[in-house]
Amino acid sequence: MTVLRSFDDLFARPPASRYEGVISSSRYLPMRDDTKIAVDIMLPKGTEGKRLPTVLVMARYWRSLKLRIPSPPNKAPIGPREDVPKALMARGFAVVIMDVRGTGASFGISQHPWTPEEVSDYCEVAAWITAQPWSNGRVGAYGISYEGAAALRLTTCGRPTVCGVIPQEIEYDIYADIVAPGGIFNEAFMRAWSTSNTLLDSGKPSGLFPRLARLMTKSVRAVDEDKDGALLARAFAQHKGNTDIFAAMRAITFRDDPFGNTGVTLDDMSIFPHEDRIAASSVPVFSWASWLDGATAEAALRTYRRHPNPQVVVIGTWKHEMTHDGSPYRKANGPAHPPKQRQWDAILQFFDQTLAQDAPPQGKVIFYQTLGTDTWKRTEQFPLPQSRVETWYLQPQGGFAPQPAPTGSAPDRYVVDFKASTGLTNRWHTQMARPLVYPNRAEADKRLLCYTSAPLAQDMEITGYPVAYLDLMSTSEDGAFFVYVEDVDEYGVVRYITEGQLRGIHRALKEILRPDEAPHVPHHSYMRADASPLPIGEFVTLAITLQPTSVLIRSGHRIRIAIAGADAETFTRIPAQGQPIIQVAHTSKVLLPVVE
Repeated sequence: MTVLRSFDDLFARPPASRYEGVISSSRYLPMRDDTKIAVDIMLPKGTEGKRLPTVLVMARYWRSLKLRIPSPPNKAPIGPREDVPKALMARGFAVVIMDVRGTGASFGISQHPWTPEEVSDYCEVAAWITAQPWSNGRVGAYGISYEGAAALRLTTCGRPTVCGVIPQEIEYDIYADIVAPGGIFNEAFMRAWSTSNTLLDSGKPSGLFPRLARLMTKSVRAVDEDKDGALLARAFAQHKGNTDIFAAMRAITFRDDPFGNTGVTLDDMSIFPHEDRIAASSVPVFSWASWLDGATAEAALRTYRRHPNPQVVVIGTWKHEMTHDGSPYRKANGPAHPPKQRQWDAILQFFDQTLAQDAPPQGKVIFYQTLGTDTWKRTEQFPLPQSRVETWYLQPQGGFAPQPAPTGSAPDRYVVDFKASTGLTNRWHTQMARPLVYPNRAEADKRLLCYTSAPLAQDMEITGYPVAYLDLMSTSEDGAFFVYVEDVDEYGVVRYITEGQLRGIHRALKEILRPDEAPHVPHHSYMRADASPLPIGEFVTLAITLQPTSVLIRSGHRIRIAIAGADAETFTRIPAQGQPIIQVAHTSKVLLPVVE
């Protein structure tokens, strides 16, 4: 067993590069219902006659590309992902990449993401791998986003041959983490993702591919036996039966609303229904996430808290593909920390330990980077045991302080500005293969209702889940409420830290606290039966949990709480018509998890 004492231990002993070149083939594998699944099989040249550990990738966005120029000989097929397979094969791993059911060159229909049929396909392909003469009987999986979520689901197969998985930048709760954070429809992402999938499933390059990749790519690559493309055309014809993702998603308001005509809800697509099977597998899990990429940090932390599996979690500040940094304290779009090669070394080392040496990491540990620093920290518990929750209050004249406001002060009036926006390079847009850049928010904040503290007398580290309790009154029965935590430096530069949001009709609190959750974090069910319109003319309290974060706010800087009623270029407008006016009382407060 391997014990990880420091962040550098993650990539201290990656396996050495030993092989050059690849023996590549592709074929259809018939599943239990005769649906043909397209797979690429890649073996390192020079390993003939050897039994190899194998890494499986379950691809939603094509396993490999048919290029407009001839593919180079003796090379792995090019796919729309970083070239980790090449690095794996150089270290003696076999790599198998499959187009999931209803996508790419595979046959079948995709009724919704991660259907039971699709996950069963993962298990069948993994079983097929271990029956091959070139397999050592041990299989792992990795991937970013959809492919990472598929990797975690591979542990539900109940097969002892699945020995290690690396889910990167995934969602745990499909409703709350990506489709409707805070119950507010993530319209920009769902529209772009649905459009992209429709193009890919018909054999056309996605508009989310980089421009050069779109120009160089004809389609998904057919399998070797499909010389004339007839099988590929039949697969595309079947894909026409795939569910229109955007149409189904936009009709969902509540967690228990059906997804189109499929007979399932978003909960059925989430990780949490599989918790028992993941735990029973005891498969080691190596999760990667970012404080600034959607809700991926929350997904990694929830996976960590809810599963007893051996686990390593790494939370950085990178964009969705983990190639560039997104910290507002560093140069925009700079290199990721750690850089790509170090990330790959960590992947190689983990798979070497779990698939080749049978010496997986021991216990559970989290490594995380604190915004505003270059420091990586280690903990075995999150929220941190050394943190305390401080209560800060909104004040008259836009103040923010750790003591209650004077009694009797008049509430602040805010006319909702539906042009307010966090831009096109925010934490939700980076999941569309866009940069992650939060520029100076000083100008954007002029559209928001802001509360700013006095300069801090000493450094303050906030690590955990901030929670806002807004006492407010609205002229509308519904609305979208956004709360941002920001850092204002001595020059007036405003840096985004984190955010939370809540739709007004979801305001009812539910007592669903689990022992593994933060004790100060409120919960909402988002269920139709719990809908509670805002009473016009009455003050109510909205409890809004913000995305987890870790930030060091320096002495002399000020903490800002900014409140909005819209994020115009990301979330759907609520209400669709009119311009509500809200009043915010100074009894409103924000709980900040401060590290001693």
